[in-house]
Amino acid sequence: MTDAVIPPPLRPDDLGPDTAPVAYETALDGSLAYVTLNRPEYRNAQNSVMTYSLDSAFRKAVDDPAVKVIVLRANGKHFSAGHDIGTPERDFDTYYDNVAALHWDHTERTGADQRLARETEVYLGMCRRWRDIPKPVIAQVHGACIAGGLMLAWICDFIVASDDAFFSDPVARMGIPGVEYFAHAYVLGPRRAKEILFTGERFTAAQALDWGMVNHVVPRADLDAKVTSIAEQIVAMPMQGLFLSKKAVNICEDQMGMRNAMDSVFGWHHYAHSANAEGGGDSLGGMDAKSMKSSADSAATSPEKKA
Repeated sequence: MTDAVIPPPLRPDDLGPDTAPVAYETALDGSLAYVTLNRPEYRNAQNSVMTYSLDSAFRKAVDDPAVKVIVLRANGKHFSAGHDIGTPERDFDTYYDNVAALHWDHTERTGADQRLARETEVYLGMCRRWRDIPKPVIAQVHGACIAGGLMLAWICDFIVASDDAFFSDPVARMGIPGVEYFAHAYVLGPRRAKEILFTGERFTAAQALDWGMVNHVVPRADLDAKVTSIAEQIVAMPMQGLFLSKKAVNICEDQMGMRNAMDSVFGWHHYAHSANAEGGGDSLGGMDAKSMKSSADSAATSPEKKA
């Protein structure tokens, strides 16, 4: 599908402070692991190489007994522009050994079967795997956090954002009911979830704080220090208390129906892909990275938004 040379995903032993598309380093005497999205030239759009490299970084942090808290952050101007739907390194047609789900090879399938197999693994499956990481995970968000970027932030235990951060899930423009890890109604509430889906509009860090989606908003210059101060408080706690507290809250969220709801919406998500493909030959409803960005920019600069 592309002439670009796509490197293999990084393994845990390959990771380092400057590796791409994911970097890894520790601080606070090894008790804090920084997992950094490092594909800034593409606004940290998530291809499969990044996804599997990210999984290796999380695995490295989980396996290190010294690490008690993980921070997910990003290099460059933006946290993440979402799933890769248009870079030269887009690799949806490439096979990788499954990690999150035991499923057949999507590259040997076609149509709806191909899409379902791949997205079960790299989108919904990976996010569920990471949500259950047995150590606290903090999302450190700046700049754009769009669509698949929301999925990465939402799997974290809480979110600290800079005051220049903004968020959106605009995929209803594709005729699709939100991203695959459909936590919208749980992290935003039903009415706010409908608003951001129906309009596709961006919402600010201040709005996300007011709606309860993020925990703290600070000036961009203070973001690192704020996250570090929270991490210092967490590492002072016993690991058993942290793990069991996380498990307890996640169980409550699942008892409120989030996991079952995601399964249901994932089905509608793939109905939408198939309906798009059947109607026009394109599972994304004729949208690509450029048209999605153009639509979002137009909405953000409309007279109504300026008023």
